[in-house]
Amino acid sequence: MFVLGVDPGLTRCGFGALERTASKDAPYRAVVAGVIETSRHDSVDRRLGTLAVEIDGILDEVRPSVVVVERVFFQTNVRTAISVAQASGVVLAAAARRGIEVSQFTPNEVKQAVVGAGGASKAQVQAMIARLCGLAAVPKPPDVADALALAACHLTSERFRAAVRASST
Repeated sequence: MFVLGVDPGLTRCGFGALERTASKDAPYRAVVAGVIETSRHDSVDRRLGTLAVEIDGILDEVRPSVVVVERVFFQTNVRTAISVAQASGVVLAAAARRGIEVSQFTPNEVKQAVVGAGGASKAQVQAMIARLCGLAAVPKPPDVADALALAACHLTSERFRAAVRASST
């Protein structure tokens, strides 16, 4: 099972797909990871269109079982919040068109699941993702590490969610 994490953004949108491994030292393997970039000089509609095409291509190539997107929880900059929400909508719609399950987590939930502390720094998240995936270096730019962390968060909490579902039936 591949889980695709997406750190939505209009200028830079990080993505990363993980799968479980049998290794206790590196429980996840990064299948693909990268960043989609759009030009600040293009119109918003053109940038969203570019993002849609790129996300469609990634979903078609990776064929994830689940797409995990960062939930827009709080932003001090309204303009940033709007562009993140627009990018997130593109990803959510692309997954929905394919019938792919979607999961969302706040940044604090991701940090808690990956590092063990909701107030962890970006550097701590990057370092932990490198360790969990057995990578020689931290993923860069940070958007890539954030996307992989979203996927890891989903995989980490998977057993708990299954137990909750089982107890409610």
